Amino acid sequence: MAEPEFRATGVRIGRRLRSLTRAGQVRISDGRLELLTSYGTEIDSAPLRAVRAGKPWFAPHDRALADVNGTRYLLTLGEHDPVPGETGPPTVRTFLEALRTAAGGRRS
Repeated sequence: MAEPEFRATGVRIGRRLRSLTRAGQVRISDGRLELLTSYGTEIDSAPLRAVRAGKPWFAPHDRALADVNGTRYLLTLGEHDPVPGETGPPTVRTFLEALRTAAGGRRS
């Protein structure tokens, strides 16, 4: 398996009003977006062409919405990028840029 193009840990992943995990993982690798629990169990995954993501105007600055295979997830990432060498969730802006770059520059 190739090195992921994007990886975030400590991400809160929710669907509607239900929290699926408080310390999940988000990975972009080999043209796929994967949402994982803290134990590495897959919540959902899809090819990047089946993913839409954005920053909702009504949400705090650390949250993003991601539609994966038609299912909407609320991702709570970090407010600040982690210090180099430290793990933790990057910002929403970093996530959206990585998603756009991995998808070949297409708009999400």
